[in-house]
Amino acid sequence: MQNRRETLKQGAVVAGLLASAGFPQFALAYNNAAFQAKSTQDAVKALGGGALAESKDVSIGGPDIAENGAVVPLKAGTTLTGVKQLLVLVEKNPAALVAAFGVSDAVEANFSVRAKMGQSSDVYAVAIMNDGKAFYAKKEVKVTLGGCGG
Repeated sequence: MQNRRETLKQGAVVAGLLASAGFPQFALAYNNAAFQAKSTQDAVKALGGGALAESKDVSIGGPDIAENGAVVPLKAGTTLTGVKQLLVLVEKNPAALVAAFGVSDAVEANFSVRAKMGQSSDVYAVAIMNDGKAFYAKKEVKVTLGGCGG
């Protein structure tokens, strides 16, 4: 039977081995291309998704008019099964991808985020399926005061 000190020591050793094997760097490098993508399709492609197809089973919510583009509340969700990732994208932002959520059938795929928007734009919720198909919903959000530094 292990005591608490031995258990903590073994946990630290395992965490150190995982970190030295490059897992955090791999995750950062993997998402880097997606978060720097200039278009919605490029971001979806960087995360393993195929061509976008509109679906009534994916939803995107947000204000019709955002008074302050620095904090625009958005909601994304889907009722589809077999979803691998749920994305929130802003088409006219310098980098389109706002958020990427890992999803499984054990998780209710409904998320809320606050996005920064520099100008009025279409916003997208994209569900990337386990087989690589990508389904989306979009909504136009008008911004009266830009939030990207200007």
